[in-house]
Amino acid sequence: MLPFIDLKAQQKLLRDDIEARLQAVLDHGAYIMGPEVKELEAELSKWAQAKHVISCSSGTDALILALLGKKLRPGQGVICPSFTFAATAESLAVLGASPVFADVDPNSFNLDARNLSAALQAGIDSGLDVVGIMPVGLFGMPADMTAIGDFARKHGLWVIDDAAQSFGARLHDTPVGNLADVTCTSFFPAKPLGCYGDGGALFTNDDEVAEIAISCRVHGMGKTKYHNDRIGMTARLDTMQAAVLLSKLSIFKDELAARQKVADQYESLLSQSVATPRLNDGASSAWAQYTIKLPQNCDRQKIQDHLSAKGVPTMIYYPIPMHKQAPYQRYPVANGALAITDSLCDIVLALPMHPYLAEEQVEHVARTLKEAL
Repeated sequence: MLPFIDLKAQQKLLRDDIEARLQAVLDHGAYIMGPEVKELEAELSKWAQAKHVISCSSGTDALILALLGKKLRPGQGVICPSFTFAATAESLAVLGASPVFADVDPNSFNLDARNLSAALQAGIDSGLDVVGIMPVGLFGMPADMTAIGDFARKHGLWVIDDAAQSFGARLHDTPVGNLADVTCTSFFPAKPLGCYGDGGALFTNDDEVAEIAISCRVHGMGKTKYHNDRIGMTARLDTMQAAVLLSKLSIFKDELAARQKVADQYESLLSQSVATPRLNDGASSAWAQYTIKLPQNCDRQKIQDHLSAKGVPTMIYYPIPMHKQAPYQRYPVANGALAITDSLCDIVLALPMHPYLAEEQVEHVARTLKEAL
């Protein structure tokens, strides 16, 4: 079976460097907030061209810290896509706020700026004080942050970019991490830049947001450990994970180029058979996943079964939209229904994607998919 994501090949390449970095942590013994954490934050700041980088314990915690930094309150609403992973809406709900679900663009899979007016009205009609927008850079490509930003400024809303999958991408030569008021990413092992556990980071140029996030990351800490300025949480990135990320960051640029090469090969082999991913003008992708759209009359399960029998794993991101998940059905939905989102959940299929896929492996995936179709 082909690996869907090949972390073993990457580890083989970096093993000596990772072991040396971990040994350094064992030697100095600063397992929490050790020097590697500050080093990583500095390197990420240079990569994203962001003034502040606050590392943390997961991508979800990064979202929560960002929302705390934006002073989100219970009873307020934030527009977000329903075609996404649970963490996007979950981070709002756990703070007592309300996601307002909007539809996505059928080609980019990302929040459709044309649906924002309907989402804003749905939130207002539900009695919410809608204060922000949380787009998601799904599958690796940033959302249309230009149009989303224009809408946000017009209506006095802030924007938090959920870049759990899109860190490493760019939009009009601006890196993800500097496309919104605040950007959050995940370092879950399967992400384009992942550690060997959970981890995440928050990026911002806003001094106040950074101050609140740094405080809330450690129980609302003030000037000293036992002086609390606010109610916070425990959301620190441990030093071991920072050491792993520093090693992986050293080859991140090369891996992004390799992912693009795989995506280009898929495009060449499959574009006449299925709807392949399309990049927006001026956008690049980190290619966290390579997700195609099958023809409407296909039996997706039979196609998956055929691929699996030939050693090709596949995944479905996402089979059920958030607005139809039991915990989220009570929240407002733009226009009362999300037709594009519902349609995508029925026809999307993710193929193996990682920097170490050989050309003949991509050819095997494409050939097997065509057989199945």
